[in-house]
Amino acid sequence: MSVRIFLALLVLTVGLPASAQLPAAVSGQALPSLAPMLERVTPAVVNISTEGHVKLRMNPLFEDPFFRRFFNIPDMPNQRKTQSLGSGVIVDAARGLVLTNHHVIANADAITVKLTDGREFTAKLIGGDPETDLAVIQIKADKLMALARANSENLRVGDFVVAIGNPFGLGQTVTSGIVSALERSGLGITGYEELIQTDASINPGNSGGALVNLRGELVGINTAIYSQSGGNIGIGFAIPINMAQRVMEQLVEFGEVNRGFLGAEMQNLTPDLAAAFGLPNPAGAVLVNIMPGSPADKAGLRAGDVVVTVNDKAVRDATDLRNTVGLMRVGDPLQLEVLRDGKRMRVSARVGARMTAETTSEGARNERLAGLSVQDLGPDHPAYGSLAGVVVQELSPRSPGFQAGLRPGDVISAVNNQEVSNVNEFVDLVGKLQGQLVLRVHRGDQAAFLVIK
Repeated sequence: MSVRIFLALLVLTVGLPASAQLPAAVSGQALPSLAPMLERVTPAVVNISTEGHVKLRMNPLFEDPFFRRFFNIPDMPNQRKTQSLGSGVIVDAARGLVLTNHHVIANADAITVKLTDGREFTAKLIGGDPETDLAVIQIKADKLMALARANSENLRVGDFVVAIGNPFGLGQTVTSGIVSALERSGLGITGYEELIQTDASINPGNSGGALVNLRGELVGINTAIYSQSGGNIGIGFAIPINMAQRVMEQLVEFGEVNRGFLGAEMQNLTPDLAAAFGLPNPAGAVLVNIMPGSPADKAGLRAGDVVVTVNDKAVRDATDLRNTVGLMRVGDPLQLEVLRDGKRMRVSARVGARMTAETTSEGARNERLAGLSVQDLGPDHPAYGSLAGVVVQELSPRSPGFQAGLRPGDVISAVNNQEVSNVNEFVDLVGKLQGQLVLRVHRGDQAAFLVIK
Protein backbone atom coordinates (compact mmCIF):
# COMPACT_ATOMS: atom_id res chain seq x y z
CA MET A 1 0.00 0.00 0.00
CA SER A 2 2.79 2.45 0.95
CA VAL A 3 4.62 1.67 -2.30
CA ARG A 4 1.55 2.41 -4.39
CA ILE A 5 0.95 5.69 -2.57
CA PHE A 6 4.60 6.67 -3.01
CA LEU A 7 4.56 5.91 -6.72
CA ALA A 8 1.40 7.94 -7.16
CA LEU A 9 3.02 10.89 -5.43
CA LEU A 10 6.12 10.47 -7.57
CA VAL A 11 4.06 10.54 -10.74
CA LEU A 12 2.34 13.70 -9.59
CA THR A 13 5.66 15.30 -8.75
CA VAL A 14 7.18 14.47 -12.13
CA GLY A 15 4.07 15.44 -14.09
CA LEU A 16 3.52 18.85 -12.46
CA PRO A 17 6.45 21.28 -12.11
CA ALA A 18 6.81 22.88 -8.68
CA SER A 19 6.15 26.34 -10.08
CA ALA A 20 2.97 25.30 -11.95
CA GLN A 21 -0.39 26.44 -10.56
CA LEU A 22 -3.92 25.78 -11.69
CA PRO A 23 -5.52 28.94 -13.04
CA ALA A 24 -8.34 30.49 -11.04
CA ALA A 25 -10.26 31.03 -14.24
CA VAL A 26 -10.32 29.93 -17.85
CA SER A 27 -11.29 32.48 -20.51
CA GLY A 28 -12.44 34.78 -17.73
CA GLN A 29 -14.79 32.15 -16.24
CA ALA A 30 -14.27 30.67 -12.76
CA LEU A 31 -13.49 26.96 -12.68
CA PRO A 32 -16.53 24.85 -11.73
CA SER A 33 -16.22 23.46 -8.21
CA LEU A 34 -18.35 21.73 -5.63
CA ALA A 35 -16.23 23.21 -2.83
CA PRO A 36 -18.56 26.13 -1.92
CA MET A 37 -21.53 23.77 -1.55
CA LEU A 38 -19.51 21.21 0.41
CA GLU A 39 -18.19 23.82 2.79
CA ARG A 40 -21.80 24.50 3.74
CA VAL A 41 -23.04 20.94 4.09
CA THR A 42 -20.16 18.79 5.38
CA PRO A 43 -20.47 20.08 8.99
CA ALA A 44 -23.87 18.35 9.08
CA VAL A 45 -22.35 14.91 8.35
CA VAL A 46 -20.84 13.21 11.41
CA ASN A 47 -18.68 10.19 12.17
CA ILE A 48 -20.19 7.54 14.43
CA SER A 49 -18.32 4.90 16.43
CA THR A 50 -19.92 2.31 18.68
CA GLU A 51 -18.96 -0.29 21.23
CA GLY A 52 -21.21 -3.15 22.18
CA HIS A 53 -21.53 -6.87 22.62
CA VAL A 54 -23.45 -9.74 21.04
CA LYS A 55 -24.40 -13.11 22.46
CA LEU A 56 -22.51 -16.01 20.94
CA ARG A 57 -24.56 -18.89 19.62
CA MET A 58 -23.44 -22.08 21.30
CA ASN A 59 -24.48 -25.72 21.24
CA PRO A 60 -26.81 -26.23 24.23
CA LEU A 61 -24.54 -29.05 25.42
CA PHE A 62 -21.77 -26.54 26.11
CA GLU A 63 -24.08 -24.74 28.53
CA ASP A 64 -24.53 -27.90 30.61
CA PRO A 65 -22.06 -27.85 33.58
CA PHE A 66 -22.10 -31.67 33.82
CA PHE A 67 -21.18 -32.02 30.14
CA ARG A 68 -18.31 -29.53 30.49
CA ARG A 69 -16.93 -31.25 33.60
CA PHE A 70 -17.25 -34.74 32.07
CA PHE A 71 -15.29 -33.77 28.96
CA ASN A 72 -13.04 -31.29 30.78
CA ILE A 73 -14.24 -28.37 28.65
CA PRO A 74 -13.26 -24.98 30.12
CA ASP A 75 -15.80 -22.22 30.60
CA MET A 76 -16.22 -20.17 27.47
CA PRO A 77 -17.44 -16.58 27.13
CA ASN A 78 -21.02 -16.28 25.90
CA GLN A 79 -20.57 -12.74 24.62
CA ARG A 80 -18.31 -11.05 22.13
CA LYS A 81 -17.32 -7.39 22.17
CA THR A 82 -18.13 -5.49 19.00
CA GLN A 83 -17.05 -2.19 17.50
CA SER A 84 -18.32 -0.39 14.43
CA LEU A 85 -17.66 2.76 12.46
CA GLY A 86 -20.20 4.61 10.37
CA SER A 87 -21.67 7.95 9.51
CA GLY A 88 -24.74 10.03 10.29
CA VAL A 89 -26.54 13.18 9.21
CA ILE A 90 -27.74 15.96 11.50
CA VAL A 91 -31.38 16.53 10.54
CA ASP A 92 -32.52 18.69 13.46
CA ALA A 93 -29.93 21.09 14.88
CA ALA A 94 -32.16 22.44 17.66
CA ARG A 95 -32.85 18.98 19.13
CA GLY A 96 -29.52 17.42 18.12
CA LEU A 97 -31.16 14.64 16.11
CA VAL A 98 -28.90 12.53 13.88
CA LEU A 99 -30.23 10.11 11.26
CA THR A 100 -28.14 7.02 10.50
CA ASN A 101 -28.44 3.33 9.58
CA HIS A 102 -29.77 0.87 12.11
CA HIS A 103 -26.91 -1.54 11.43
CA VAL A 104 -24.43 1.15 12.45
CA ILE A 105 -25.78 1.31 16.02
CA ALA A 106 -27.21 -2.22 16.41
CA ASN A 107 -26.13 -3.92 19.67
CA ALA A 108 -24.34 -0.74 20.76
CA ASP A 109 -23.76 -0.11 24.46
CA ALA A 110 -22.07 3.21 23.76
CA ILE A 111 -22.41 5.51 20.75
CA THR A 112 -19.91 8.32 20.09
CA VAL A 113 -20.51 11.08 17.56
CA LYS A 114 -17.61 13.16 16.23
CA LEU A 115 -18.25 16.43 14.42
CA THR A 116 -16.09 17.95 11.70
CA ASP A 117 -14.86 20.60 14.16
CA GLY A 118 -13.35 17.85 16.32
CA ARG A 119 -15.93 17.84 19.11
CA GLU A 120 -17.09 14.44 20.38
CA PHE A 121 -20.35 13.59 22.15
CA THR A 122 -21.94 10.53 23.65
CA ALA A 123 -25.22 9.92 21.84
CA LYS A 124 -28.55 8.59 23.07
CA LEU A 125 -30.51 6.10 20.97
CA ILE A 126 -33.97 7.49 20.20
CA GLY A 127 -35.16 4.54 18.15
CA GLY A 128 -34.24 2.10 15.40
CA ASP A 129 -36.06 0.22 12.66
CA PRO A 130 -34.27 -2.86 11.26
CA GLU A 131 -36.86 -3.26 8.49
CA THR A 132 -35.79 0.00 6.82
CA ASP A 133 -32.27 0.00 8.35
CA LEU A 134 -32.79 3.45 9.84
CA ALA A 135 -32.13 4.81 13.33
CA VAL A 136 -32.25 8.15 15.10
CA ILE A 137 -29.75 9.14 17.79
CA GLN A 138 -29.47 12.37 19.75
CA ILE A 139 -26.58 14.49 20.99
CA LYS A 140 -26.63 17.48 23.32
CA ALA A 141 -24.55 20.14 21.59
CA ASP A 142 -24.80 23.72 20.44
CA LYS A 143 -23.73 25.32 17.16
CA LEU A 144 -24.95 22.38 15.11
CA MET A 145 -25.89 22.58 11.45
CA ALA A 146 -28.62 20.46 9.88
CA LEU A 147 -29.01 19.52 6.23
CA ALA A 148 -31.99 20.80 4.29
CA ARG A 149 -34.06 17.97 2.81
CA ALA A 150 -35.01 17.68 -0.85
CA ASN A 151 -38.04 15.90 -2.27
CA SER A 152 -36.59 12.58 -3.37
CA GLU A 153 -39.69 11.98 -5.52
CA ASN A 154 -38.24 14.57 -7.91
CA LEU A 155 -34.99 12.65 -8.47
CA ARG A 156 -34.30 11.48 -12.01
CA VAL A 157 -31.81 9.00 -13.40
CA GLY A 158 -28.80 11.05 -14.46
CA ASP A 159 -29.05 13.67 -11.72
CA PHE A 160 -25.67 14.52 -10.18
CA VAL A 161 -25.25 13.49 -6.54
CA VAL A 162 -22.51 13.62 -3.92
CA ALA A 163 -21.92 11.03 -1.19
CA ILE A 164 -20.42 12.18 2.12
CA GLY A 165 -19.30 9.81 4.84
CA ASN A 166 -16.52 8.09 6.75
CA PRO A 167 -15.28 5.18 4.59
CA PHE A 168 -13.02 2.64 6.32
CA GLY A 169 -12.73 5.05 9.27
CA LEU A 170 -10.42 7.32 7.25
CA GLY A 171 -12.39 10.44 8.14
CA GLN A 172 -14.88 12.49 6.22
CA THR A 173 -14.68 11.79 2.51
CA VAL A 174 -16.61 13.18 -0.46
CA THR A 175 -17.31 11.31 -3.71
CA SER A 176 -19.48 12.27 -6.65
CA GLY A 177 -21.53 10.50 -9.30
CA ILE A 178 -25.00 10.31 -10.72
CA VAL A 179 -28.28 8.63 -9.91
CA SER A 180 -27.92 5.32 -11.75
CA ALA A 181 -31.42 3.96 -11.05
CA LEU A 182 -34.44 4.57 -8.85
CA GLU A 183 -36.84 2.42 -6.84
CA ARG A 184 -34.55 -0.57 -6.64
CA SER A 185 -36.17 -3.43 -4.69
CA GLY A 186 -35.89 -7.17 -4.19
CA LEU A 187 -32.23 -6.89 -3.21
CA GLY A 188 -32.63 -8.19 0.34
CA ILE A 189 -30.77 -5.19 1.77
CA THR A 190 -33.71 -3.98 3.85
CA GLY A 191 -37.24 -5.18 4.44
CA TYR A 192 -38.78 -2.16 2.74
CA GLU A 193 -36.85 -1.24 -0.40
CA GLU A 194 -37.26 1.66 -2.81
CA LEU A 195 -33.56 2.37 -3.01
CA ILE A 196 -31.64 4.97 -4.97
CA GLN A 197 -28.76 3.42 -6.93
CA THR A 198 -25.70 5.58 -7.53
CA ASP A 199 -22.17 5.24 -8.88
CA ALA A 200 -20.84 7.76 -6.34
CA SER A 201 -18.23 5.74 -4.48
CA ILE A 202 -19.73 4.23 -1.30
CA ASN A 203 -17.59 1.99 0.89
CA PRO A 204 -17.80 0.37 4.35
CA GLY A 205 -18.09 3.20 6.87
CA ASN A 206 -20.17 5.35 4.53
CA SER A 207 -23.28 3.72 6.00
CA GLY A 208 -25.61 6.36 7.42
CA GLY A 209 -23.91 9.20 5.55
CA ALA A 210 -25.51 11.74 3.25
CA LEU A 211 -26.35 11.59 -0.42
CA VAL A 212 -26.94 15.18 -1.53
CA ASN A 213 -27.81 16.96 -4.76
CA LEU A 214 -25.75 19.81 -6.19
CA ARG A 215 -27.71 22.30 -4.08
CA GLY A 216 -26.48 20.51 -0.98
CA GLU A 217 -29.94 19.16 -0.13
CA LEU A 218 -30.27 15.72 1.42
CA VAL A 219 -31.81 13.23 -1.03
CA GLY A 220 -30.86 9.94 0.61
CA ILE A 221 -29.10 8.05 3.41
CA ASN A 222 -26.25 5.87 2.12
CA THR A 223 -26.86 2.31 3.26
CA ALA A 224 -25.18 -0.44 1.21
CA ILE A 225 -23.05 -1.43 -1.74
CA TYR A 226 -23.22 -4.29 -4.20
CA SER A 227 -19.82 -5.90 -4.21
CA GLN A 228 -18.20 -9.34 -4.27
CA SER A 229 -14.96 -8.01 -2.81
CA GLY A 230 -16.31 -5.66 -0.12
CA GLY A 231 -15.02 -2.59 -1.97
CA ASN A 232 -16.76 -0.15 -4.25
CA ILE A 233 -17.48 -1.23 -7.83
CA GLY A 234 -19.78 1.66 -8.70
CA ILE A 235 -23.04 0.18 -7.42
CA GLY A 236 -24.16 1.82 -4.20
CA PHE A 237 -27.58 2.26 -2.63
CA ALA A 238 -29.24 4.94 -0.54
CA ILE A 239 -32.59 5.14 1.24
CA PRO A 240 -34.68 7.99 -0.25
CA ILE A 241 -35.08 10.84 2.21
CA ASN A 242 -38.87 10.87 1.78
CA MET A 243 -39.01 7.30 3.11
CA ALA A 244 -36.46 8.09 5.81
CA GLN A 245 -38.47 11.14 6.90
CA ARG A 246 -41.63 9.08 7.47
CA VAL A 247 -39.72 6.50 9.47
CA MET A 248 -37.83 9.14 11.45
CA GLU A 249 -41.04 10.88 12.52
CA GLN A 250 -42.32 7.67 14.09
CA LEU A 251 -38.98 6.83 15.71
CA VAL A 252 -38.89 10.25 17.36
CA GLU A 253 -42.52 10.00 18.47
CA PHE A 254 -42.76 6.35 19.52
CA GLY A 255 -39.19 5.00 19.60
CA GLU A 256 -40.19 2.45 16.97
CA VAL A 257 -42.27 2.20 13.79
CA ASN A 258 -45.94 1.24 14.07
CA ARG A 259 -46.42 -0.20 10.61
CA GLY A 260 -49.55 0.11 8.55
CA PHE A 261 -51.49 -3.07 7.78
CA LEU A 262 -53.89 -3.96 4.98
CA GLY A 263 -54.43 -7.65 5.70
CA ALA A 264 -54.00 -9.01 2.20
CA GLU A 265 -51.44 -11.43 0.83
CA MET A 266 -50.28 -10.33 -2.59
CA GLN A 267 -48.04 -11.27 -5.48
CA ASN A 268 -46.60 -9.63 -8.58
CA LEU A 269 -48.70 -9.41 -11.70
CA THR A 270 -46.67 -11.49 -14.17
CA PRO A 271 -47.19 -11.21 -17.96
CA ASP A 272 -49.05 -14.55 -17.92
CA LEU A 273 -51.34 -13.40 -15.11
CA ALA A 274 -51.90 -10.07 -16.86
CA ALA A 275 -52.95 -11.92 -20.01
CA ALA A 276 -55.23 -14.22 -18.01
CA PHE A 277 -56.88 -11.20 -16.37
CA GLY A 278 -57.18 -9.48 -19.75
CA LEU A 279 -54.85 -6.62 -18.76
CA PRO A 280 -52.65 -4.76 -21.27
CA ASN A 281 -49.49 -4.70 -19.09
CA PRO A 282 -48.20 -6.46 -15.93
CA ALA A 283 -48.23 -3.40 -13.65
CA GLY A 284 -49.94 -3.83 -10.29
CA ALA A 285 -50.32 -6.32 -7.45
CA VAL A 286 -52.69 -9.29 -7.31
CA LEU A 287 -54.40 -9.98 -3.99
CA VAL A 288 -54.28 -13.73 -3.35
CA ASN A 289 -55.77 -13.94 0.14
CA ILE A 290 -57.76 -11.60 2.42
CA MET A 291 -57.49 -11.99 6.20
CA PRO A 292 -60.90 -12.06 7.91
CA GLY A 293 -61.59 -8.90 9.90
CA SER A 294 -58.67 -7.04 8.33
CA PRO A 295 -58.89 -3.54 6.77
CA ALA A 296 -58.88 -5.19 3.33
CA ASP A 297 -61.80 -7.41 4.34
CA LYS A 298 -63.77 -4.49 5.78
CA ALA A 299 -63.17 -2.47 2.59
CA GLY A 300 -64.66 -5.26 0.46
CA LEU A 301 -61.47 -6.31 -1.31
CA ARG A 302 -61.42 -9.83 -2.73
CA ALA A 303 -58.85 -12.41 -3.74
CA GLY A 304 -58.16 -11.87 -7.44
CA ASP A 305 -58.42 -8.08 -7.26
CA VAL A 306 -55.56 -6.29 -8.99
CA VAL A 307 -54.49 -3.09 -7.20
CA VAL A 308 -53.16 -0.60 -9.76
CA THR A 309 -53.02 2.65 -7.75
CA VAL A 310 -52.85 3.70 -4.10
CA ASN A 311 -53.84 7.28 -3.31
CA ASP A 312 -53.55 8.03 -7.04
CA LYS A 313 -49.97 6.75 -7.20
CA ALA A 314 -49.34 3.88 -9.63
CA VAL A 315 -48.48 0.50 -8.08
CA ARG A 316 -45.58 -1.24 -9.84
CA ASP A 317 -45.74 -4.61 -8.10
CA ALA A 318 -46.48 -6.37 -4.82
CA THR A 319 -43.35 -5.00 -3.16
CA ASP A 320 -44.38 -1.47 -4.06
CA LEU A 321 -47.85 -1.96 -2.55
CA ARG A 322 -46.43 -3.53 0.60
CA ASN A 323 -43.94 -0.69 1.02
CA THR A 324 -46.56 2.00 0.48
CA VAL A 325 -48.96 0.60 3.07
CA GLY A 326 -46.27 -0.48 5.51
CA LEU A 327 -44.78 3.02 5.69
CA MET A 328 -48.12 4.69 6.35
CA ARG A 329 -49.45 5.42 9.82
CA VAL A 330 -52.26 3.48 11.41
CA GLY A 331 -55.53 5.26 10.65
CA ASP A 332 -54.39 6.90 7.41
CA PRO A 333 -56.98 6.76 4.60
CA LEU A 334 -56.36 4.62 1.52
CA GLN A 335 -57.92 5.14 -1.88
CA LEU A 336 -57.29 2.05 -3.98
CA GLU A 337 -57.95 1.70 -7.69
CA VAL A 338 -58.75 -1.95 -8.35
CA LEU A 339 -59.38 -4.06 -11.43
CA ARG A 340 -62.04 -6.72 -10.82
CA ASP A 341 -63.49 -8.89 -13.57
CA GLY A 342 -62.09 -6.49 -16.15
CA LYS A 343 -63.77 -3.47 -14.55
CA ARG A 344 -61.96 -0.59 -12.88
CA MET A 345 -63.32 0.49 -9.50
CA ARG A 346 -62.29 2.60 -6.50
CA VAL A 347 -62.21 1.19 -2.99
CA SER A 348 -61.82 3.20 0.22
CA ALA A 349 -59.97 1.65 3.14
CA ARG A 350 -58.15 2.76 6.25
CA VAL A 351 -54.72 1.60 7.33
CA GLY A 352 -55.04 -0.72 10.31
CA ALA A 353 -52.80 -1.88 13.11
CA ARG A 354 -50.95 -5.06 12.28
CA MET A 355 -52.63 -8.19 13.60
CA THR A 356 -49.73 -9.55 15.60
CA ALA A 357 -48.90 -12.10 18.22
CA GLU A 358 -49.47 -9.35 20.77
CA THR A 359 -52.93 -8.32 19.56
CA THR A 360 -54.51 -11.51 18.19
CA SER A 361 -55.26 -13.05 21.57
CA GLU A 362 -55.69 -11.38 24.94
CA GLY A 363 -54.25 -14.41 26.70
CA ALA A 364 -50.97 -14.02 24.83
CA ARG A 365 -50.16 -10.49 25.97
CA ASN A 366 -47.03 -10.90 28.07
CA GLU A 367 -43.57 -9.45 28.38
CA ARG A 368 -41.94 -12.26 26.41
CA LEU A 369 -43.78 -11.16 23.23
CA ALA A 370 -43.27 -7.42 23.75
CA GLY A 371 -42.14 -5.75 20.53
CA LEU A 372 -42.64 -8.93 18.48
CA SER A 373 -44.91 -9.09 15.43
CA VAL A 374 -45.47 -12.32 13.50
CA GLN A 375 -47.61 -13.30 10.54
CA ASP A 376 -48.59 -16.48 8.75
CA LEU A 377 -46.09 -18.00 6.36
CA GLY A 378 -47.61 -16.87 3.05
CA PRO A 379 -47.04 -17.88 -0.58
CA ASP A 380 -44.71 -14.93 -1.14
CA HIS A 381 -42.18 -16.39 1.33
CA PRO A 382 -39.33 -18.56 -0.10
CA ALA A 383 -40.00 -21.27 2.52
CA TYR A 384 -43.71 -21.57 1.68
CA GLY A 385 -44.64 -25.17 0.94
CA SER A 386 -41.47 -26.61 2.46
CA LEU A 387 -41.82 -25.31 6.01
CA ALA A 388 -44.67 -24.62 8.45
CA GLY A 389 -44.53 -21.81 10.99
CA VAL A 390 -44.88 -18.08 11.49
CA VAL A 391 -42.67 -15.31 10.10
CA VAL A 392 -41.17 -12.60 12.29
CA GLN A 393 -42.47 -9.45 10.63
CA GLU A 394 -41.30 -6.74 13.04
CA LEU A 395 -39.08 -6.78 16.10
CA SER A 396 -38.14 -3.94 18.40
CA PRO A 397 -34.40 -3.74 19.19
CA ARG A 398 -35.34 -3.49 22.87
CA SER A 399 -37.54 -6.59 22.82
CA PRO A 400 -36.66 -9.88 24.59
CA GLY A 401 -36.84 -11.64 21.22
CA PHE A 402 -34.26 -9.34 19.63
CA GLN A 403 -31.95 -9.72 22.63
CA ALA A 404 -32.22 -13.50 22.27
CA GLY A 405 -31.05 -13.30 18.65
CA LEU A 406 -34.38 -13.30 16.79
CA ARG A 407 -34.47 -11.14 13.63
CA PRO A 408 -37.13 -9.99 11.14
CA GLY A 409 -37.65 -12.61 8.44
CA ASP A 410 -36.92 -15.56 10.76
CA VAL A 411 -39.43 -18.43 10.63
CA ILE A 412 -40.52 -19.90 13.98
CA SER A 413 -41.61 -23.50 13.47
CA ALA A 414 -41.85 -24.72 17.07
CA VAL A 415 -42.16 -23.43 20.63
CA ASN A 416 -40.84 -25.67 23.41
CA ASN A 417 -40.76 -28.57 20.92
CA GLN A 418 -44.43 -28.09 19.96
CA GLU A 419 -45.03 -27.39 16.27
CA VAL A 420 -46.86 -24.21 15.20
CA SER A 421 -48.24 -23.58 11.72
CA ASN A 422 -50.01 -20.21 12.02
CA VAL A 423 -50.31 -17.09 14.17
CA ASN A 424 -53.30 -18.37 16.19
CA GLU A 425 -51.50 -21.59 17.13
CA PHE A 426 -48.39 -19.63 18.07
CA VAL A 427 -50.34 -17.16 20.22
CA ASP A 428 -52.43 -19.81 21.96
CA LEU A 429 -49.38 -21.95 22.73
CA VAL A 430 -47.29 -19.09 24.10
CA GLY A 431 -50.24 -17.97 26.22
CA LYS A 432 -50.40 -21.39 27.89
CA LEU A 433 -46.68 -21.84 28.50
CA GLN A 434 -44.96 -20.66 31.66
CA GLY A 435 -41.31 -19.71 32.05
CA GLN A 436 -38.84 -19.48 29.21
CA LEU A 437 -39.65 -20.04 25.54
CA VAL A 438 -37.41 -22.26 23.42
CA LEU A 439 -38.01 -21.33 19.78
CA ARG A 440 -36.92 -23.42 16.79
CA VAL A 441 -35.94 -20.76 14.28
CA HIS A 442 -35.12 -21.04 10.56
CA ARG A 443 -33.04 -18.39 8.78
CA GLY A 444 -32.27 -19.13 5.15
CA ASP A 445 -31.11 -22.75 4.98
CA GLN A 446 -30.02 -22.85 8.63
CA ALA A 447 -31.93 -23.68 11.83
CA ALA A 448 -31.21 -23.01 15.49
CA PHE A 449 -32.85 -22.91 18.92
CA LEU A 450 -33.23 -19.54 20.67
CA VAL A 451 -34.30 -19.00 24.28
CA ILE A 452 -36.52 -16.08 25.34
CA LYS A 453 -36.54 -15.74 29.13
